[in-house]
Amino acid sequence: MTTGTISKAQDPAAGKRPPGRDASAWTVHDLTIDARWIHPLDAEDRADLLTVLRAGHRPGQPLLDYRRRDFPFGSRVLAKLKRAFEDALNGRGVALVKGLPREGVSPEEFELLTWAIGLHVGVARPQDKLSRYINMVKDVGADYRSPTGRGYSSRAQLDFHIDGADIVALSCYNQAPEGGDSMCTSSVAAYRQLLIERPDLAEVLREPFPFSRQGEQKEGEVAFRQTPIYDLRGDNVFCGWNRNRVINGARLPNAPEISATQHEAMDSLDEILRRPNLMYLMRLEAGDLQLLSNHTALHSRTEFRDDEAEDKKRTLYRLWLSMPDAPPLPPSLAAFWGAIEPGIVRGGIEGHHYDDACQRFDSAQAEAMGMRFDPQGMGL
Repeated sequence: MTTGTISKAQDPAAGKRPPGRDASAWTVHDLTIDARWIHPLDAEDRADLLTVLRAGHRPGQPLLDYRRRDFPFGSRVLAKLKRAFEDALNGRGVALVKGLPREGVSPEEFELLTWAIGLHVGVARPQDKLSRYINMVKDVGADYRSPTGRGYSSRAQLDFHIDGADIVALSCYNQAPEGGDSMCTSSVAAYRQLLIERPDLAEVLREPFPFSRQGEQKEGEVAFRQTPIYDLRGDNVFCGWNRNRVINGARLPNAPEISATQHEAMDSLDEILRRPNLMYLMRLEAGDLQLLSNHTALHSRTEFRDDEAEDKKRTLYRLWLSMPDAPPLPPSLAAFWGAIEPGIVRGGIEGHHYDDACQRFDSAQAEAMGMRFDPQGMGL
């Protein structure tokens, strides 16, 4: 095993500013001593959210038929929520809203609240082959390691990964009695560390890797994408890591093999991501809303033991959002994101059921957010 050499240009300690914004290159110490990434709501905020939510709720109406005007939340609570999303997108890359209304709130209402908040900040993206725009994160016995497996349907411990939009919002309705804790690491801090220890492997991670589409592609589309795990645009670092998809991608017909050096780079990255000084362990509580940038933060989850009672099982709601003020991306990531410039709806998985209702929602919500929507610019 070679150790590589570190030049002054590559060593963040050698006087040259390391790549990536400093705020997003956080450590566990940073999040511990400065809690401004946590955004608490109070009783007045909860009352506002719940009153507006119930006034706008039309039982049985599909989520895609709701619009931002249906949920005129007050300026006070909206300002708090928008600050949290801004912190996730252009600040730390991780934010936590605490105190969404939960007591006496049904699962259907909580899901709609998650959706309604999203309508005020971005354009929701479809997430799977069923073209669902919001997913219930709940164990239904799925096999995460299968060629078509998805982690949100299992209770397994997950690999570090990103999701398929600028921001992933995860609202907690019920937490498991044991396990199910979120693990988050700054992909920028991890890249800087790899540059110090193994600059040769940092360069390898900028090569194309085969990412499986997990069977979510439509007929005639390729079963895998070739994109780098890391790349830069200007001084900004972007990461698209998902070990499960790369391993599955390499097994597909016509996919390139993963070299020994690429395997070594993958293993080194995963080892760094789990270091105690970089990996922040976060236990979401009922009423929490976790926000992560899929450009600068990687996330995972511990295995969990669920409650026996159906109404108490671990239940969260996941929303992917394309954001109007998201950063421009490296050209090498175009195959994954569909579009790389800001102000364009990007990301998501079109899936097998993307229909006129989906397109109407995308178009209307993009207009409401001042964004451009190109039906051909879908990612993943």
